[in-house]
Amino acid sequence: MVSVVYEAPASVQDAVALLSGAEITATVLAGGTDLIIQMQGLVNESRLLVDLKKIPAMMEATLDAEGLQLGPCMSCAELTSREDIKSVYPGLIEAAYLIGSTQIQGRASVGGNLCNSSPAADTVPALIVNNAQCVIVGPSGERSIQVEDFATGVGQNCLEKGELLSLIRIPLPAANTSDAYLRFIPRTEMDIAVAGAAVSITLDDDGICTAARVSIGAVAPTVLVVAKAAEVLLGTKVDVQALQAVAEAASKASSPITDRRGTDEYRRHVVGVLAKRAAAIAAERVRGIQS
Repeated sequence: MVSVVYEAPASVQDAVALLSGAEITATVLAGGTDLIIQMQGLVNESRLLVDLKKIPAMMEATLDAEGLQLGPCMSCAELTSREDIKSVYPGLIEAAYLIGSTQIQGRASVGGNLCNSSPAADTVPALIVNNAQCVIVGPSGERSIQVEDFATGVGQNCLEKGELLSLIRIPLPAANTSDAYLRFIPRTEMDIAVAGAAVSITLDDDGICTAARVSIGAVAPTVLVVAKAAEVLLGTKVDVQALQAVAEAASKASSPITDRRGTDEYRRHVVGVLAKRAAAIAAERVRGIQS
């Protein structure tokens, strides 16, 4: 029988102390939508659950002139209700809105989605194209890394013993910049991505792309940054030829597996289509800002 010790610290420092001093396996509880399912497979193993939802900073989001400071435990339901955040990062909100059902949205969080480190995590590509940073706190102090460097494999990440994700920092986009996220699933909702793609695009006053970022998910052991797909957009008006080049670059960069949800060939094709469409949507959003 599984023995569970539950703690709900009131500060990040107390949480770090619990995690670093634990003599049994310690796990952070953010939303718990993945963790609860994972724990069902435990047999005769003690577990310390450190619930971070009693720490105010972990549950808040602040948008200012510097960008978005997102508490990792803020629920997706609360995040997606923030019109001020949606107006600046529409693709990120699209991704967060796709995590589970309405009921799951009330518990699931972007931080939990990131720390679960699934290559199919919806919010990770959207975070990556927005140049998001992870602020990590542990026994040795604080450090920051880019979101694309956080996951190290399927279900694995860079967090060391005693460390936790304390903040997701997303810079304010440059002028005339917008993003978009798309995924493909077998059902109409509440499923895991077969492939996903996020794109951020900046256009100048003449409609020429001056900056771009492309990220794809569910088609490799970790979410990927596709530099080549961004490069082919630069200097173009994000026209048909440029969009097709994005699709080809995204497909070429992917290395998917074959399983019951789709063959590797199918996933490779679909992720290219998604990248192309997301780029078109992001560009159209910029044109809407400019008009």
